[in-house]
Amino acid sequence: MVYLPPAFTETRAEVLVAHLERHDFATLVTNGGGGIVASQIPFLVERRGDGLVLLGHLARANPQVRELDDTREALAIFAGPHAYVSPSWYDAGPAVPTWNYATVHAYGPARAIENPAWLRDMVRRLSERHEGYEAARGNAAWQFDALPEPYVQSMLKGIVGVEFWVERLEGKFKLSQNRPATDRPRIIAALEAREDADSHAVARLMRERE
Repeated sequence: MVYLPPAFTETRAEVLVAHLERHDFATLVTNGGGGIVASQIPFLVERRGDGLVLLGHLARANPQVRELDDTREALAIFAGPHAYVSPSWYDAGPAVPTWNYATVHAYGPARAIENPAWLRDMVRRLSERHEGYEAARGNAAWQFDALPEPYVQSMLKGIVGVEFWVERLEGKFKLSQNRPATDRPRIIAALEAREDADSHAVARLMRERE
């Protein structure tokens, strides 16, 4: 579990799932016979009835594949934006520096999938999702189906699918909720004055909660 002070705990299902979909490049963590193993992979987030499933793939040579036996709990960490917060932004002190961030942890059993048709469908959907962002930016979208079939077959042989059934989600949105109300607008303004996207994203999350 993640340390969840009440002020920073996010429990709304729609907020947690939206975070998974927005920050879908996650860290998959397992702890089996080979010890603790972590891999960074993009996930598709799929709703199945009242359930939630994460779909992805690993390189066949990745030792974590052997840990995906559907009997042990796995963890997927979906880290969102984060930013340093200076105590100079507060109205009064003394105070120390801190870090604001948003993250969601997903827990549940994960299994490896070898089925070629399943793998083909999953990687097509994954590429179409992200190529859609390119098209929205006015860029020419790459087409999975334009690949030569022998090349596709060779690529599919090098990966193994991951199906992760989410049993619970834990959300931690540490966004200065523990600071006086007069401090938060000052923090938001300071973050917005920076040039990096993470600081702007943290400021936007803070504004949504004001």
